[in-house]
Formats: sequence, structure tokens, C-alpha cells
Amino acid sequence: MSKTQLAAPPRSTLTLRDICTALVEDQEISQPDAERVLAANLGAEALERHPLEIVAIAELTSQKSGRKLSLDRLAGWLADWAGQDYYHIDPLKIDAPAVARVMSFAFAQRHGILAVEIHKDECWIASTEPFKNDWEANLRHVLKKDIRRVVANPEDIRRFTVEFYQLANSVSKAVGNAGGNAANIHNFEQLLDLGDNKSPDANDQHVVKIVDWLLQYAYEQRASDIHIEPRREITQVRFRIDGVLHNVYEFPDQVGVAVVSRLKILGRLNVAEKRRPQDGRIKTRKPDNSEVELRLATMPTAFGEKMVMRIFDPEVLLKSFDQLGFGKDDTLRWREMTGKPHGIVLVTGPTGSGKTTTLYSTLKHLATPEVNICTIEDPIEMVEPAFNQMQVQHGIDLTFASGVRALLRQDPDIVMVGEIRDLETAEMAVQAALTGHLVLSTLHTNDSPSAITRLIELGIPPYLIRATVLGVMAQRLVRLLCPHCKVKTTVDADAWTSLTRPWKAPLPADVYGPGGCLECRNTGYRGRAGVYELLQLTPKLRAAVDENCDLEQFRVDAYREGMRSLRLSGAQKVAAGETTIEEVLRVTPESQR
Repeated sequence: MSKTQLAAPPRSTLTLRDICTALVEDQEISQPDAERVLAANLGAEALERHPLEIVAIAELTSQKSGRKLSLDRLAGWLADWAGQDYYHIDPLKIDAPAVARVMSFAFAQRHGILAVEIHKDECWIASTEPFKNDWEANLRHVLKKDIRRVVANPEDIRRFTVEFYQLANSVSKAVGNAGGNAANIHNFEQLLDLGDNKSPDANDQHVVKIVDWLLQYAYEQRASDIHIEPRREITQVRFRIDGVLHNVYEFPDQVGVAVVSRLKILGRLNVAEKRRPQDGRIKTRKPDNSEVELRLATMPTAFGEKMVMRIFDPEVLLKSFDQLGFGKDDTLRWREMTGKPHGIVLVTGPTGSGKTTTLYSTLKHLATPEVNICTIEDPIEMVEPAFNQMQVQHGIDLTFASGVRALLRQDPDIVMVGEIRDLETAEMAVQAALTGHLVLSTLHTNDSPSAITRLIELGIPPYLIRATVLGVMAQRLVRLLCPHCKVKTTVDADAWTSLTRPWKAPLPADVYGPGGCLECRNTGYRGRAGVYELLQLTPKLRAAVDENCDLEQFRVDAYREGMRSLRLSGAQKVAAGETTIEEVLRVTPESQR
């Protein structure tokens, strides 16, 4: 018997016996399984939970598919039984303010329903009681729209009903406390509209709740950055997840100003100063009790003050090179380069390519009780007790160069310079390497060979480069295919040739493409890993470093000495089924020879 042929339950509100009986009739579970679920004594807990949740707690296995009957699968089964669609509530894709306006919180709670999509002529309403319809006529009359019923996970409906309405309530009350439609005095288009400028206070309880929700939400969604961006009449919030920005929420402009002010207070920034960019940091605690650091950066824009918060999870420091995306050969060569007692090792790549994570993870592996590690950074991105970290402060002339000069008097074994930006910093890094220290630093170049010519362009004599630089590693971050839904696909021969030029690697037997499931939010990708280009300065390459060093010829020589390009490193991940050709081509520069 299929689910669509199952008889409707004898009552509109489902009971545990109704569910178990239908599951047995549909041959999803056996009668003994059903009896065991019904006999389970969960006490008061059972009264607060939906019958599907009680079945899910039993962790039964479907007799049809052999898969565990999770709450999501049971909700999908219930949707089929009722002849409705199953709807996974993805908070990133739901317009929470609009949802909260569809019906009152009391009405939603009383009937166990939640609006999930609002269209011009139709409103989608999610529920866990698909056979109960006593609320439909009333809501249809109020909305003057058709209602489309969908079934959702009961845990999601319970949680998001509270979250969406609480957030909407906090925003509404924060606006109400502003005493009218306040103008943002730093919005260039509203400079004449200063009549009644009352903004919500940054310490207003509703603003505090909004900020707490925002940070907790970002942690749950695995966001790496939070963007709070003022627009003409609203403030837009966006999260960067796996390198891609997603719209999350829109606040009224005055609430956005109060949220930024609250975050500036937490980050110990000057709240009154909105004309100049500022930097700060916040240390917070996740619901699981782990600590997370956020780096704050503000910037004045045409519509007010924009803030970006970069989230640094201390767990990245505990990642092995394998977890970062290093292959076996890459790990061996990188360990060899960073295991030398003195010299310079450079990491290159654009902003957001994972350079800092690589350096911190490397230093963490090198940190032993016998070693003194000192860093100079702008700013300190993650505080690590095993290192002695110093921050650049331009206001008192504490620059990278002067910082390195100070660090060298601290008896260091390993020195990490956040970035080599100018000749003075480069000269101090060279000096540190020449006096017996291992120096790790970053440069902004497209690939590894370019780092050598960049040092020459900065003014470092080639003979000093030959004497100090041990190697360079360029890197990028590629999105990884979701392991739960990736699918086999055909190989595009032209794209593969472009990826592996000039090595002409054979086509892999199997390649995979993105699928789409609940785990990856239907993007097909989940998480990121690095692709690397390691350049070790062999005797032959050192000899090629001179005043007339030609970048293209140096790159060719590096390939001959065993350097693999970023694209070839990415091709290895494609062949291993970890990512796609398109993803590697998107983030890596063209291999030249």
C-alpha cells in the first residue's frame, strides 16, 4: 500500500497511535516496533512533543529503504500521506519580517503553523498537522490570498516561530523606542532631514536581543563574515558562507544604526566617531560553550556606517595540514620548508584565500616549549596563548618594520610578520633571516614565482633573496562538494585540458558535480579547502634570481624543478571527487608556460 492510498486518520489532530498505525500499514516499520514506541514512557516530555518526534527518538530503521527514520524523513513521509509537499525551512531564504506580519504570534502558536513564503496571490503555510484545517478559512479571509499547505519538521516550526516573531518584535519595539522615523545623520541623502533625530539606544534591551540573535545565527550558519550595510531606508545584513554572500535580514535604518553602535560598544570602539574607519574585536561564547573571536571593521559610506565582522573560530588552529587541504607531497614539502632553522617562507594569495589560517596552523604545529614564537600583525586576528603577539599601531609609529626590529630583541626563534608591504618591512624580514631566525610572512601576489619578482621590485637585492628565501606557497580556497549529495557527471575534456595545462594529465575515470540537499542548503557545496602551489628555491632556481630575472622564464624553470600550479593542485581534488572543474577554474589564475 503506498502512502497516498493510506486512509486519513480518524481525527484531525494526529496522535502517536495514528502515526504508528499508518507507518505499519505503509510497511515502514513492523508491528513490534510500533508497540515499542507506543509503550515507551516519556512522561511529561511526550505531552510537549509532536508524535513524529516521539517516533524519531526511537531511532527506527525503515523496512523499505533501510535508512534511519530521522525527523526530517518522517516529516517527508507525513507530507506524502497527506498529499502535500514537504518544506525544509531554511532561515536564510525566509523573509522573517514579512512572515511575522502574516498572522499574530498567538495565532501561529495556537494552530502550530508558520508562514514560509509570501507570493502575490498565494501564501505558503507550513504545519505539522496536515489534516487539521479549522484555521484555513479565517486566514484566507484576512490575507485575501490562496493558501498552499506544506508540511515541515515540527522542531523547525517550533523553533523558528519563536525566533522569527521575537526578532520582528525586537525590531518593532526598537523602532518604537526611537520615537518616530529617525533619520541617519550620516546618510548623505538625508542631511536636510534632521528634524527629530531620536535613534534607539545601543543598550536598549531589544537592540541587545537583535545583536545576540545575529551572532548566534551566524555561528549556526557557518558564516565567516557578517556584513551590516546601510542603504537608503534600510540596513541590510548579509552572511558570507563558503565564500558566497547570502542576504539574511533587513532592518529599518535607525535599528541598523543602533545595532552597529551596540557592536562598537562591545568592540571597545569610539561610538561617537562615525567619520573614520575603526577596527576592534569581540570575544564571544557559542551556545556549546566554545569561544569565538570576531574582528570588527567599520567604514563610512554614503548611507551611514558599514560594519564587517570576520569570525575566527579557534578550532582552525587545531586543524591538521590534511584538513586544510594539503596533499601528502604538499605536506612533506611544506614541513621541510618551515622546519629549517632560519630563512624566509612566504605565503601569497588575495584577501580571503586562507593565508592567515595556514600561517596560524603552521605556527601551532611549530610551537613547542623549546621555541619562542613572536608575531607582529595588523591586526591580531586570533589570540593564541602559545605565541607572543604584537599589534601594529600606526598612531604611535609601531609599524611592521619597527615591530620586527623590536621582536628581534626578544630572543625569538620564529618570527611571523603579518604582511610585507614595503621595502623597510622586507629589509627587516631579510635581516631577521640573516641573523638566524625563521621568518614567516605573506605577500599579495597571484602565484608563487611572482613573490620573488615582487621582492626585487620592492628593492631587495637579488643576492639577499638568494641567501634568505627558502620557498613560497601560493594558495586559494575552493568550495568542496557536499558529501551527502554529490553526483557522478561527465568530464568536459576542454575544461580538463584548460585545468591541467601544460601537463596534459589524463582524464579521470570519475568526476562529480553538485547535487543539492538539506545539508548544503541545495547549493551542492559544503565547506572549503585550500589548493596550493609550492615553490622551493632549489640551487638552480636560486641561480636564476638576479637583477634581470624574467618572471615567465622563472615560472617555467620552477615547473621543471617540480612546482605544481594552483590549477594542477585543484585538478587533483577534482580527480579525487572533492570539488568541480568549474570551481577550480573560478578561483585560480591561468597556468602559464
